[in-house]
Amino acid sequence: MAPLMKPALKRGWRDLNTVQFGMTPTHALTLGPMDTATGSFLDLLNGTRGMELLREEGRRMDLPDGHVDGLVRRLAGAGLLDDARGGGPAGDALRRRKEVLDRLRPDLASLTLTTSEPGEAMSRLTARRSLRVQVRGAGRVGAMVASLLSAAGVGDIDVRDVGRVEPWDVAPGGLPAEAIGARRDEAARRTARRCAAVRPRRGRHAPPSEEGAGHSLVIIAPRDDVAVHAPSPSAADPLITSGTPHLYAGVVEATGVVGPLVLPGETACAGCLNEGRTDRDPAWPRLVAQWHSGSGSGSGRARDVRPCDLTLATTVAGLAAAHALAFLDGRLPSSAGARWEVSLPSLTWHARPVWAHPACPCGATDKGEGEHPSDGEESHETMAEQRPSQELRRTADAKRLAGTWRAHV
Repeated sequence: MAPLMKPALKRGWRDLNTVQFGMTPTHALTLGPMDTATGSFLDLLNGTRGMELLREEGRRMDLPDGHVDGLVRRLAGAGLLDDARGGGPAGDALRRRKEVLDRLRPDLASLTLTTSEPGEAMSRLTARRSLRVQVRGAGRVGAMVASLLSAAGVGDIDVRDVGRVEPWDVAPGGLPAEAIGARRDEAARRTARRCAAVRPRRGRHAPPSEEGAGHSLVIIAPRDDVAVHAPSPSAADPLITSGTPHLYAGVVEATGVVGPLVLPGETACAGCLNEGRTDRDPAWPRLVAQWHSGSGSGSGRARDVRPCDLTLATTVAGLAAAHALAFLDGRLPSSAGARWEVSLPSLTWHARPVWAHPACPCGATDKGEGEHPSDGEESHETMAEQRPSQELRRTADAKRLAGTWRAHV
């Protein structure tokens, strides 16, 4: 181990014997009492020395026997220490590829803030290369999500869609202008590959799975705004059957949506969402049928361009990718059991809970996450005050739950 004070955390002295690590309330931590000699010793924890050399330095500074080991344990227990040699063989291999690591250094630094064990951040970063993610939808949101995940180190990104790139599909970070007229899914996959920080582990011509089996996560980001607002339960049946986690995202009218993240058999799915809405509004199925038929969509022409504000699409893609990465890195994001929504022009994020419904065959109610009709979609919390539910977030800082949805990760 080569102990390293996490450089992502700014350090400042609150007084002569109390040091604060980090600036923001989420990550800030104070440590004390800290004597002058120990405070000076912190500068030696820069990842260039192993424990034996650090003990020698401690003796030169007249620190008591065992003080260095105790300090390192204390810092590690507080989540303030990283290991400059951590991550195992995969971490060593990444450090030898400086040009790749330099691309990912900001992501690695961020991971040190959300992990506690020394070397854990590097392990999670290198683990992303072995993950397979499928994005369904290559519009402004989907193509950008694919590029973001690829740039963040996810090794295998597949994109599924139909048709050809239209001028209105083009977006910074997503499909480029030169892709207009090309097959939409192939153009999105090429864009994701160009953004990739690491080369995919699979051959680029290996056939992708239509059902999503074998993928760590499937992200459903349809270009059709009705499919965003009212996702089809039957479209996700193969994902439920194969136990594949999937996350919904998209833009409908002037509202961006991220969630729910569905863990089959554990959390509410699109079927639960549909059943809950029907309970609260008996006219819901009738409205959805009209929206799908085009009778309520203006002129009804096939090439009508649906609203998808560029900045809103970018915001949704960023949040969807962040939730996806949190899950892929072993956390349980707040989109599990909820849909985060933001609308123009107020731009206030809030979460609408999606409860497991007993009439839905997905089986999530067996886990105790049954419907809560009294709360419904009226209950919400803002992103500024988001709180994980007791049941779903109980493992947010631990490894992912074991279950069918874990089988393909």
